[in-house]
Amino acid sequence: MDHWRYYLRGHLLELFGYKQRAIDAYKAAVRVAPGFLRPTNRIAYLLASQERFAEAEPYFQAVLRADPGNAVAHFNLGYTHDKRGHYERAIHEFCEATRLNPKIDRAWYGLGLAQAQLGRHREAAEALEQAATLQPMNHHAWYQLGMALHVTGNSERFMQVVMHLLRFDPKATRRLIVDTGRSDLAHLVKHLVV
Repeated sequence: MDHWRYYLRGHLLELFGYKQRAIDAYKAAVRVAPGFLRPTNRIAYLLASQERFAEAEPYFQAVLRADPGNAVAHFNLGYTHDKRGHYERAIHEFCEATRLNPKIDRAWYGLGLAQAQLGRHREAAEALEQAATLQPMNHHAWYQLGMALHVTGNSERFMQVVMHLLRFDPKATRRLIVDTGRSDLAHLVKHLVV
């Protein structure tokens, strides 16, 4: 029962914003019960939330060794790889997350961004299309989709994205038009919120 005591202590410390003390309590729980995945996952998450990605990685890997079907853990490991510039490894983990759970929109989004970082804009557009479909009000996904479509030269779909984005986020629409240098859409920019 000591492992639960340490875990609950870590949970309370985390709730009150004491991240390092929470990590220490979670580590104590893992020392007492090495197979206890909840604190292992919380350690990884807290380290990643502090941008300590290299430290978080082995904890996410430990979770995945014990639970390889954990789509969220694959996403989180992919996120740590992405933030460290390891885009191929990030793509692998994001693909695994979307294979295990096709409705995990943030994995599609991460996959699209990682593909774009490697210059694979067609693949990026495909992944971002999934992210935008799953979260139709996510202006970040629509903006990134628009950028990928612009780079690939898919003007027709780009215009559809602009018009969709215009309906709910005029600022993001303006930014997309300006960032892509689409002077043919300047008439829209004049009417959009700065």
